[in-house]
Amino acid sequence: MEERLKVWIYREGEPPLVHDGPLNNIYGIEGQFIDEMESGKSRFMARHPDEANLFLIPISVVNIVNTLYNPLVTYSRDQLQRVVLDYIGIISERYPYWNRSQGADHFLVSCHDWAPDISEANPKLYDKFIRVLCNANTSEGFKPQRDVSIPEINIPYGKLGPTPQRASPDKRSILAFFAGGAHGNIRHILLEHWKDKDKEVQVHEYLDKKKNYFKLMGKSKFCLCPSGYEVASPRVVTAISVGCVPVLISDYYALPFSDVLDWTKFSVYIPSEKIPEIKTILKGISPKRYLKLQKRVTEVHRHFMIHRPAQPYDMIHMLLHSVWLRRLDVLLPS
Repeated sequence: MEERLKVWIYREGEPPLVHDGPLNNIYGIEGQFIDEMESGKSRFMARHPDEANLFLIPISVVNIVNTLYNPLVTYSRDQLQRVVLDYIGIISERYPYWNRSQGADHFLVSCHDWAPDISEANPKLYDKFIRVLCNANTSEGFKPQRDVSIPEINIPYGKLGPTPQRASPDKRSILAFFAGGAHGNIRHILLEHWKDKDKEVQVHEYLDKKKNYFKLMGKSKFCLCPSGYEVASPRVVTAISVGCVPVLISDYYALPFSDVLDWTKFSVYIPSEKIPEIKTILKGISPKRYLKLQKRVTEVHRHFMIHRPAQPYDMIHMLLHSVWLRRLDVLLPS
């Protein structure tokens, strides 16, 4: 990939819907990726579409929703779907690239919850199109063989991600930690069973303002990462950043970068029906296995970091690599 990958970004369209995107908060990967690829500093940027292996549709779903649905008077996805359909219609008329592959070497990057819904207006049109999504829910049409799952990451203003912490395992006095709202069924179950009931499994709906959320994660051996309304959670990246072993509590989540990363080596998976057994499961992990998990968390951290400009093996490169792997299966007409 390092030697061969070239990405062309279509020039059509104007900001804010196209060639722009948020750079901060939980949707920030949209804008960061578009900005990285259009900055002129990326080694993967194609100089001409004929030399490209991949084609980026530079649309920001976040900006479409913020612009066309502000104020929010409808949850209909119609306006969002029309923008994307119109854009694909324009480029497919002007250039041969979409039509020759039926979109199989084209991709769009979005962390917005609504992003998967772009396909509903014309499923046949998007049958081969690569959707790079944080909302990688296999029960809602996400296809790991075609689509790409990327981590949801909370990007603070002035930074490129959570501040890393490196507390040693012997400094981690809390067995497991979670603090967050009751968003979605899985969190309701978690709070029902564990909210403010155990000193070792610390689960809070609202954290006392005197307590520091990130420091508590940094003092924990395991960080509970339950799905909310959608499957992805920025807690996974935050946990990895502070050296806390993520405990994934989700039923239909296609894990990011799982083509190359074995999540069983640095995380724990607990299905939602076993939420009452969290303490038993985590207590059953031997000290030796925990130390291996925690060590590997620190080793994989580089894959969940954003750099500008992007660096080998960081999150932007991992995203491109995931798309590149799917592009290798595409045979173009000669």
